[in-house]
Amino acid sequence: MSHRATHVSEVTEVWQPTEANEAAWKAARHHFGIGAFGVNAFVARADGGDLIEPHEEAGGHEELYVVLEGLARFTIDGELVEAPAGTLVHVSPESHRQAVGVTAGTTVLVVGAERGKAFEPSAWELRYTQQA
Repeated sequence: MSHRATHVSEVTEVWQPTEANEAAWKAARHHFGIGAFGVNAFVARADGGDLIEPHEEAGGHEELYVVLEGLARFTIDGELVEAPAGTLVHVSPESHRQAVGVTAGTTVLVVGAERGKAFEPSAWELRYTQQA
């Protein structure tokens, strides 16, 4: 098959949140069988709910966040970035980042890979998607 089209709402939630403020994780890479780069979607379950956990990718993935729905609030190296639907946010590997969904249902697509290297799924992704 040369292509597939799926609405993000139809991608299976791999991570089942246990707290109302945790994001739902939709493993788009796993859904489509993509092997060239990492791609996931996260959906805020509540107003002010977590989307992207605090982390950095030092020595790792360069990431592009695409706000598909709602309003996300990123904190990148201590700087606040308001990101309404349609916003693209590029973050270098060494930058510390996190994001919340200002409104429930805020959806962010994350695309990432390590520059100049063949893509390899992370251990945390494999742990959860192999159970799916």
